[in-house]
Amino acid sequence: MDFKLEIAKLLAVAVPMELEEAFAAIEVPPNTEMGDYAYPCFKLAKVFRKAPPMIAAELMEKLEKPDFIDEIKVQGAYLNFFTNKSVYVSEVLTEVLKKTYDFGKSDIGQGKTIVIDYSSPNIAKPFHVGHLRSTVIGNAIYKIYEALGYQCEGVNHLGDWGTQFGKLIVAYKKWGSKEAVEEGGIQELMRIYVKFHDEAEKEPALDDEARGWFVKMQDGDEEALSLWKWFYDISIKEFERVYQMLGVTFDAYTGESFYNDKMAPVVEELRQKKLLTESEGALIVDLEEEGMPPCLIIRKDGGTLYATRDITAALYRKNKYNFEKCIYLTALDQNLHFAQWFKVIEKMGYDWSKDLIHVPFGLVSLDSGKLSTRHGNVVLMEDLLNQAIAETQKIIQEKNPQLPDKEKVAKQVGIGAVIFNDLYNNRMKDVVFSWEKMLNFDGETGPYVQYTHARACSILKRAQNPLDLEDISYSLLTDDVSVEVCKLLEQYPAKIKDAANKLEPSIVTRHLVDIAQAFNKFYHDNPILSSEDDVKKARLALVYAVKVVLSSGLALLGISSPEQM
Repeated sequence: MDFKLEIAKLLAVAVPMELEEAFAAIEVPPNTEMGDYAYPCFKLAKVFRKAPPMIAAELMEKLEKPDFIDEIKVQGAYLNFFTNKSVYVSEVLTEVLKKTYDFGKSDIGQGKTIVIDYSSPNIAKPFHVGHLRSTVIGNAIYKIYEALGYQCEGVNHLGDWGTQFGKLIVAYKKWGSKEAVEEGGIQELMRIYVKFHDEAEKEPALDDEARGWFVKMQDGDEEALSLWKWFYDISIKEFERVYQMLGVTFDAYTGESFYNDKMAPVVEELRQKKLLTESEGALIVDLEEEGMPPCLIIRKDGGTLYATRDITAALYRKNKYNFEKCIYLTALDQNLHFAQWFKVIEKMGYDWSKDLIHVPFGLVSLDSGKLSTRHGNVVLMEDLLNQAIAETQKIIQEKNPQLPDKEKVAKQVGIGAVIFNDLYNNRMKDVVFSWEKMLNFDGETGPYVQYTHARACSILKRAQNPLDLEDISYSLLTDDVSVEVCKLLEQYPAKIKDAANKLEPSIVTRHLVDIAQAFNKFYHDNPILSSEDDVKKARLALVYAVKVVLSSGLALLGISSPEQM
């Protein structure tokens, strides 16, 4: 039973109003003394020309109290509904136990495709902490939409084309060697790239030389392309190792280079539609009327730009996937870039431009401050993850040295802590790493939620008998703490939908913390294994439901759920 929906049906008849309107207005009060659900009557004041408290009182008289409601009370302008605890707990837990790991999933997205463009590191540069946010937020959004029945297509739009490769070729020819690159890999490429920027500040002609090499790449020059391909292969090998650690996969690695032979028809289409204007030798789309700087399409030396490739990629994806939405995960400082080329797609006459969505996020930093590849001031993602694992190993050694599979658990907890820390706050907030906070087993952290899951597994294991989920006396779970856990479990499917609508994984992350906190209070207040058989059976059913939802929720975030910690 969807209690909120059933209450909305009662209200829709009594007011009368549309069911959707009644459903949207129903709230969950901040504390249980105010009821389990509440309907505010403020909006009805204009319709009925009466004070909201009077409307609430009149409404209460009209409503026929169903069996699943114990009491309806008027409190000020609110009509408060108190559910029958026994019916409520029975409905919620029966649903979780029936669906188990499918609880919270739905088919609302069936037959619809969502393209998610995330991670997208630059080739020939190390995978550093700055790439973490796009990678883990994108991965979580992918899994959240997938749980709602959408066909998801995860695209890694690698930064594998552009002037930076001209710079790298110049740097390699001047200060690199085949042996050094083969031995040092991406670190050596990084070294010569940083050197190029240091030298170009003293000798600006190096930038022109770099642009020349990029034009050669675009024109299919054999030497330029073979060097580019070599740098590409070295980078992908490095990236894959980090993705494996994070448990992240992609459906396509179609980076910028993939669109090199697809841009000319798009530029021609812009020309045919009279959208291109020449400006100082370059070709632009004028966006002055839209209050934006012009969108640069072709540079004066004939080179293409990010916008050219992004417009081409969007047209290609619409044609290939016929997406419902195409979501782009990048830092907040790219807002203008996306606004410009989204507007160009609109000007081209494509009404699906409204389905292109830029999902921005704040910066990630360590205590040492902001990160920059150009000057070599980076913290490598692999080093950060290894450090998280090492810190976790120390904690395990101190707290539970006999733990089986210590190394595996340290990886699951350490890497989970990094991901959870990133996904816990609203994505627009900047993320700062603090090992002390991140690996805290008592705070609002990944290890805390994982530990709660492990605790539930431990209780079920110690119960020994196969778990019997038939004929449970749900009336034995009507105490406040048990009901609170059930309330949070019931809200879980709505939280997944809310996270998808707002493209905000922190909604799920924070809800898991709430469930874990409520469950630990339940565990503290209610003896489980030592209680009488009927009570024990009912409480074990609740423990099992919590274990299932915590594990499912962590999986949506791309985090493992160890059974022992």
